[in-house]
Amino acid sequence: MLITEKMDHTIKKLRSQTANTITIGNMLFGGASLMATLNGSYSYSVLFIFIAAFLDRFDGMVARKFNQESDLGKQLDSMSDIISFGVAPAILIYQLVLSDFGVIGMVFTVLYISCGGFRLARFNISDATGYFTGLPITAAGTIITLSYFGLPILSPVVYMFLFVICSLLMVSTFTLKKV
Repeated sequence: MLITEKMDHTIKKLRSQTANTITIGNMLFGGASLMATLNGSYSYSVLFIFIAAFLDRFDGMVARKFNQESDLGKQLDSMSDIISFGVAPAILIYQLVLSDFGVIGMVFTVLYISCGGFRLARFNISDATGYFTGLPITAAGTIITLSYFGLPILSPVVYMFLFVICSLLMVSTFTLKKV
C-alpha cells in the first residue's frame, strides 16, 4: 500500500509540472533562437521560434486538461512569450534588416519588444473572458518571424512598418475570440 501511495504522489507531482515543463521548453527554444541569431544561424533561429510556438500552443491545454492552471504558470508563460515571440523575432529581423537603419532601427525594435511586454502584462492582470484584447504576442511574433521568408523580395522599409503595425495591434483594445 505504501508503494502505491508513493507512486500516486509521484504521478500527481509529475502531472502538476507537465504544463510548466512545456512552457519552459518554449522559453528554451526562444533562448536558442536568440543564440542562433547571434551566431548568424538565421534559419535555425526561425525554426526554434516555430518550435516555441508549437509548445506555446499546448502548455495551456495541458494545464487545463490536468486541472493545473496556476498564477505561476500564467506568469511563466508570459516570460516565455516575451523571449520567444518578443525578443527573439525582433532581434532576428533587427540583425538582418533593421540594423541598417541605425538608431531608428533600434527604436522600432525596442518599440515592438516593449509593446509585447505591455500586452503580456495587461493580459496577466485581466480576467479570462474568452477573448484576447489586442493582438496576442504569439501571433505578432509569428508574423515577424514569417517575414524572414520575404527578405529576398520585400523592401527593408516594409519591416519598419511591420514592426509598428504589430506593436500598435498588440497594445490596441480590439477584441479577438480565443480559438
